[in-house]
Amino acid sequence: MAEKAEINSKFFTSVHLDQDLCKGCINCIKRCPTQAIRVRNHKAVITKEFCIDCGECIRICPHHAKLPTYDKLSVLQNYEYTVALPAPSLYGQFNNLDDVNIVLTALKNIGFDDVYEVSGAAEIASELSRTYIKEHPEKYPIISSACPSVVRLIRVRFPNLLEHLLPINPPVELAAQAARQRAMEKTGLPAEKIGVIFLSPCPSKVTAMKSPLGMEKSSIDAVCAIKDVYVELLPKMKEVEEPEELAISGKIGVGWGASGGEAGGLINDNYLAADGIENVIRVLEDLEDQKFSSNLEFIELNACSGGCVGGVLTVENPYVAKVKLKHLRKYMAVAGTHLGEAVMPSEPMWTQDVEYEPVFRLGNDRRESIAKMARVEELCEKFPGLDCGSCGAPTCKALAEDIVRGEAREHDCIHILKEYIHRLSGEMSRLDD
Repeated sequence: MAEKAEINSKFFTSVHLDQDLCKGCINCIKRCPTQAIRVRNHKAVITKEFCIDCGECIRICPHHAKLPTYDKLSVLQNYEYTVALPAPSLYGQFNNLDDVNIVLTALKNIGFDDVYEVSGAAEIASELSRTYIKEHPEKYPIISSACPSVVRLIRVRFPNLLEHLLPINPPVELAAQAARQRAMEKTGLPAEKIGVIFLSPCPSKVTAMKSPLGMEKSSIDAVCAIKDVYVELLPKMKEVEEPEELAISGKIGVGWGASGGEAGGLINDNYLAADGIENVIRVLEDLEDQKFSSNLEFIELNACSGGCVGGVLTVENPYVAKVKLKHLRKYMAVAGTHLGEAVMPSEPMWTQDVEYEPVFRLGNDRRESIAKMARVEELCEKFPGLDCGSCGAPTCKALAEDIVRGEAREHDCIHILKEYIHRLSGEMSRLDD
């Protein structure tokens, strides 16, 4: 099994730090969209309550000190029967691919007993989404819940938008439910002896498995990285002469692998699609400020640039992968020709509400929070406002909040410390006189 990140009762994070590799630079604190990272004692520290597992720190770290948590392919040995759930973004990793059955057959040849395309479940999710959007105009604009990082971001930072989330389980969960049900019927094995393993483009899917939202327990047993599977698949794909007919998806399902694919599957022009965590935050801020047209029905948001093809567990440039998916979809049917054989998932909708988690709140109640915010403003007036990062926090305001929380000191600001030393030196000089 792969190295596991620390778990507590509330928060699981799939991004962890290698202390030995960390040099204490400030690249990560400047890039983190939720200011979840500080540099203390010359090492980065990740506040897991703030982390949304977007993987930006992994992408930006020049020393490769930020690492994703996921399972190695050896996890297959833990089960009597295994089913691979390939993400649609996997298909965008290969050159000149014209038949996804080559990839699916190769997956069986590297050790999986069966495969179930997540893109097949994505087409079911598209159908469910079309129905839900049509029946719930009071929720417009409805926000996609397919990206775990986006859902987590809304949960901790944009609570007013929670009611707009699409309450449908993501395609990978639908695929896992259907895959396990099909495997049990096919083999007669009990559920616990069947391993349903997702081949993921990003670490946030690990978090979604370990700490799911909208459901009590995930149907996925393990999550492996596309980059690990890619290395094993390449030689096996070259050996495939007559691929098995395993695909159950078409253009709509495979399109989910890149930004705009989910919205395109709705067959609806009243949508907005944004990718890249900074763009996602801008959209959510504008939505909270009611800057969008009342005609907007659906918003698709992907934390990674380019969509899932931009995940940090992939190998191909996201925009090249997006073009490859477009080429692959060119000669596909609109929906899977074998979709009639797909098993309908047992629980397609959320069974639990996704609630606001006020991790950024400074106080335990309104009065205490107001008092602490006043203290933050007071401290910000003392700081130079350069947001230089020398204190180990991304901004002067973040440092002020850390001080109010009792996690930092005023003298952590190099400019305040410099003034203090000058003042102390002057006092010492007067005493000597």
